[in-house]
Amino acid sequence: MRIIKLDESSKKDLLVKLLKRSPSQYTEYENTVSQIVENIRAGRDRALFDYTRQFDKCDINEKNIEVSEEEFKEAYDTIDPALVETIRKSAANIKKFHEKQKQRSWFESTDDGCILGQKITAIERVGVYVPGGSAALASSVLMNIIPAKVAGVSEIIMCTPPNSEGKVYNATLVAAKEAGADRVFKAGGAQAIAAMAYGTESIPKVDKVVGPGNIYVALAKKRVYGNVGIDSIAGPSEILVLADETANPRYVAADLLSQAEHDKLASAILITTSAELAEKVSDEVKAFTEKLSRKEIIEQSLENYGYILLADSMDEAVDAVNEIASEHLEILTKDPFATMTRIKNAGAIFLGEYSSEPLGDYFAGPNHILPTNGTARFFSALSVDDFIKKSSIISYSYEALKEVHEDIERFAKAEGLTAHANSVAVRFE
Repeated sequence: MRIIKLDESSKKDLLVKLLKRSPSQYTEYENTVSQIVENIRAGRDRALFDYTRQFDKCDINEKNIEVSEEEFKEAYDTIDPALVETIRKSAANIKKFHEKQKQRSWFESTDDGCILGQKITAIERVGVYVPGGSAALASSVLMNIIPAKVAGVSEIIMCTPPNSEGKVYNATLVAAKEAGADRVFKAGGAQAIAAMAYGTESIPKVDKVVGPGNIYVALAKKRVYGNVGIDSIAGPSEILVLADETANPRYVAADLLSQAEHDKLASAILITTSAELAEKVSDEVKAFTEKLSRKEIIEQSLENYGYILLADSMDEAVDAVNEIASEHLEILTKDPFATMTRIKNAGAIFLGEYSSEPLGDYFAGPNHILPTNGTARFFSALSVDDFIKKSSIISYSYEALKEVHEDIERFAKAEGLTAHANSVAVRFE
């Protein structure tokens, strides 16, 4: 990996380069995605089946688009029983964590008859997208569905692309069943997002679409936003490791590569105050890469967005971390908890040498659907909050309104909204 001195110039160049990975930068795909979305909206099932034959190379129709109970049973019969048990343990951890996020409706009243409150209501129907592609992300099934179930969503619809034989990965189906998906459909890409957003004869319209995917999926979510809610427009995966001289270079290198293997646009960055650590990590990365199965992807990723930034001080390093606002942040310093208190922007923070990023991806419990491309400055991880609505409750008695009606009328008149003022004044004629 390239080792670069961290200064204002190198930091600025890095931020500009990382921003180019954002889905919003890939405008050349937008026309294609818009056409797919509009064709699904107009042609519904017919268009969806045509796109499935074109992109997934399999014959899907109204009779086989929904995963049957026989297919779920086949998945359980075929999959390694030990993996089923692992999925169940992971699901239990995810559920336990997200149950702590649940909010309750609340109301408060005053003696003069004023009642204010907030009513929490779960979204009625949610659509979950689970990518297929080069890796079957059964973990994403758990991370998307379980918070929705905890929130109390009435119906969860899942879409995931089939293979050329019209099948869905066994682990994906098992995870869907364990997490509590109500219906699973064989549909992928932008066409699946459009199908959930607008509804087809086979796939019901949902109220919100969540889940990661490729550039076409990301742009499709952007396109349908407003007709349905979305969680976020996710970009390529990224990891940033903040380390000092106490860090183990083999651990750092292994953790950087855990994200570099996702795809050629993935970002893996080390910021350190130790020149010795920087050199050792670079050597370890090279040695590990030669042995890993996704070597070609890793090499492309590191060539494009792999950096080791050498900082003069931990203050300078922390400032850079906060500006980059990475999806995953590992802190491998002498006192990682003290360092963590200075971090303002990160999707998920992993503390200490035994808290590697895949722990969060698969098992610990916090959600791995995280803000990317610097959006951790203003976005959070997927949570129970993404699956609820908050309605304000207002109830005033005659006595309570009488105390304040002149203030309300004065405010409304100051804005030139006399009908607003009259709506209150008429009650005291």
